[in-house]
Amino acid sequence: MKGKFGFLSWFAMALMLLVGAQTTLAEEQAVPAAAPVAETAGGDITINLDKTSLNNGGEIKITGKAPAGKAVYLEIYNDSHKVRASRFDKDVIKDPANGGGGSDKFYVDTMKKKPGDRPYVFYQTMEMPAFYRILAPEDKKDAFAAEKKKGGKWSVSALIKDLGAADAFDVPAQAKIEYYQSTLLSSIIGSRGQDLGELEAKDVRIRAMQLLKARFRSIDKVFGTNVKIQPDGSYEATLKMSSGNSPGNYKVIAIVDKDTKAEANFSNEVSFPTVYLPNAGTSMNLIWPFVITLVIAIFGVMMGAGGGFIMNPVFAQVFPALPHPYIAGTVTPTVLFSQGSGIYNYSKIKFISWKLGVGIGLAMVLGGIIGPGLTEKITMDEFKWVFGWILIVLAALMFWQTTPGYLAKNKKEQAILKEFKKRAEEAAKAKQA
Repeated sequence: MKGKFGFLSWFAMALMLLVGAQTTLAEEQAVPAAAPVAETAGGDITINLDKTSLNNGGEIKITGKAPAGKAVYLEIYNDSHKVRASRFDKDVIKDPANGGGGSDKFYVDTMKKKPGDRPYVFYQTMEMPAFYRILAPEDKKDAFAAEKKKGGKWSVSALIKDLGAADAFDVPAQAKIEYYQSTLLSSIIGSRGQDLGELEAKDVRIRAMQLLKARFRSIDKVFGTNVKIQPDGSYEATLKMSSGNSPGNYKVIAIVDKDTKAEANFSNEVSFPTVYLPNAGTSMNLIWPFVITLVIAIFGVMMGAGGGFIMNPVFAQVFPALPHPYIAGTVTPTVLFSQGSGIYNYSKIKFISWKLGVGIGLAMVLGGIIGPGLTEKITMDEFKWVFGWILIVLAALMFWQTTPGYLAKNKKEQAILKEFKKRAEEAAKAKQA
């Protein structure tokens, strides 16, 4: 009876530890949330929320009144949780006097680089809000649609200019941003390069816009144009927050200009089995990752791997809210569980060559040093492109090895497979005896 229910007791203990860990993380990571405020006023503008709390997403109606004839913008962000955002700038520097922008001017004037060069500068901040969105007046829809048509080349700075939302972009522009001078070689080996310290305040704004895009990627996650403004100055908008966003206190700031603002607060809560992932800045229901990983681990170990090479693209596709560096970083240690159990069972049937394993293991140690640094310097699109081609090549090789012509020529491999089957059957019989 004890053996029969041993697994259940261990599983229950694991769940208890998981809940305890989540509670501890919430206490450590969360900034004490201010009490939600339903209505406030600032200067000549007011703001009101129809509710002060959400449960893992939902809708909140925002209303208020501003001076007649004035445009109203809403800046909405999570005030409890901040996350890391990074960007590796390898785009060719343009001549500031001939079509270049503020970013190019910074490289030429401040860093003394030349137009036509690639900067190879790595930027990062640890102070990006886990949730951030700007809602603009609905008469700006055409400007938003035009920028959205650019696809992955959309620009935060260009859209803010076209929307007239310069005064609304405030919180990310106050973040501390570190930057590093990298080189082509250091990029290849995954090094950040020479630490140049923090950007000066005058240079933070443009980099904050780039980091905002790098963090959230989708234009629809950051901008919207649904603020309806009446001739008398009254306005309304609906904030639609999807499930999976960060918990804690949120601020909603109504803005006419830098001197005319009003603020309100609401909270978003999540409960187990949905947990907040502080490093990723998102919340996730653990049931689906558990089921998907179980299936992948079974097939991965059957192929002599931990399943990580399958989990990476699957998680990137199924859970797009997870930044790809965190997918890679999280999958790597979890593969140890399937690898450990796989090593134990393969060693029982004596099907491991330890000399070969140690030899290729040293190469994997080197790859493990280079990989993490390199991961943070590529975008999600680059990650998918490279990983996709690797999987295509591997799939083609595996398919080729199953063709009759290959199997006929490789009798040795057939003998190995027969021996493996024989040993597996003997091990199974010995276990039953």
